[in-house]
Parts: sequence; structure tokens; C-alpha cells
Amino acid sequence: MDLKTFVKNKKFIVGMIHVDATPGTPNAHLTPEQIIKKAVDEAKVYKKCGINILAIENMHDIPYVKNPGPEVLALMSVVGREIKKLGVYCGIQILAGANKDAMAAAKAAGMDFIRAEGFVFAHVADEGYIESCAGELLRYRKAIGAENVLVFVDIKKKHSAHAITSDVSIAETAHAADYFMADGLIITGVSTGVEPNLDEVKSVRAASKNLVLLGSGITDKNIKEYKDYADGFIIGSFFKKDGVWSNALDEKRIKALMEAFK
Repeated sequence: MDLKTFVKNKKFIVGMIHVDATPGTPNAHLTPEQIIKKAVDEAKVYKKCGINILAIENMHDIPYVKNPGPEVLALMSVVGREIKKLGVYCGIQILAGANKDAMAAAKAAGMDFIRAEGFVFAHVADEGYIESCAGELLRYRKAIGAENVLVFVDIKKKHSAHAITSDVSIAETAHAADYFMADGLIITGVSTGVEPNLDEVKSVRAASKNLVLLGSGITDKNIKEYKDYADGFIIGSFFKKDGVWSNALDEKRIKALMEAFK
């Protein structure tokens, strides 16, 4: 069953795997083999806890750059391929704004979706100006035969300034992403670990019939507040020890959230 069918008319959790710093980045200290093994081990923990949709991201590659390089793309592709062997759904995001690279990796590794930033409208991120990419990205998806790879897109993305689109509401941004054929809309708080604004979530839910995913700040305590307005919950920080994204996974926290989710 493909991912689009699997998530239809049901709520779902996406477990984040923050891949260790890749070769050439300031915090890199593990071999490729060690990086791959650690990511796969985390995928096994998620699967054991009942989470069958995962996402990988090169979040330890701080500070991020646009167009991070072939060495990052190559390693992330291998990580995704090894995780797919576990029989789970898997998506990918490559920071910063490397959406075509993520699509290429997803195609090569048989992954199921990408998380894209800057899909519609431009914004200013930590890494600089991020241009919109919907037309180019979906043409690239078509060209490489990756139409089965879903594109979940951040709107009014965290860690970004949206002053240049301050006259465009998040609901209008959702309309634009729908019109430009996004497969799902991701709403976040202002930064990693910060919950989304509930009023914004409600406005997007009212404005769009698309999948609505929440991409930051969801915990076992607040997930019930959002359950009527979102379809999917992308969770990383809460699943880590002490709720810190860079720490190791904590099975107790995963089980606590899954219990609240059920």
C-alpha cells in the first residue's frame, strides 16, 4: 500500500530521525557506517513502539547551507534505503532548502515523501533567502519518474522571517500550496520544539481539504488540543531524552505520546 492510501482518512504520527552530522560538516565525527547504523537503530525503536512512518533529516549538519553537496545527498540516500528495508514508510528532508536533492534521494532509495521548504512564496531563513520552488520541483519529480513521492510542504516555516509576505495570511498561503499541487501542508511554531499557533492551525484546516500536518512542538500533553484540526503529527524533540532534539531517543516518551494519541 502506498503512503497516500495508508494515511487516507486516518490520523498518523511521523517519527523524526535526526541523522548524525554528515561528512564535511563542522560537527562530523562518525564514519558513514556508524551514522547509518545509528539511524537504522532509531528506526527500529520507532517501529517497535508502533510508529511506521519515519522521516530522516540532516539536522546535525549545523550551521546549514543551501545546496549542501553530493556527499550529504549520497549518505542520506543510503540511510533512507537501509531504513526502507525495515518495511516502514520513510520520508526525507535535506537542509537547507535542498528539495530537489531530497527528491532525488527519495527516488533512488524508494522513499515515500519529502518535506519541502519554500514551496510557495519566498522567505528569509537562517541560511539566507529561500526562493519558492513548486514549479521547478514538481517538474523535476515528473522528469525522474518520482510521481509516487509525496511532497509535504512547510507554510510560514519555522526559523524564518516572513515580513516580505506579511500581507499574505497562512490560510492564503495554504490555498497557494494547494493550487500548486502540494500533497500535504505542514504548520510549525516559530522554532524547533515550539508548538504551532492553534488559531493558525484552525484557519488552515478551514481553508484546505489537503492533509494538514503539525511539524513542531507536539507533546503527550497537547496533542489532544490539535487532534480535531490536523491529520498528521511530525514529532522529533519530544521523543528525545529531556525533550531535546539532539539527545538520544527515549522509549518511555515515545510510548507516553502514543498512548495519548490512541
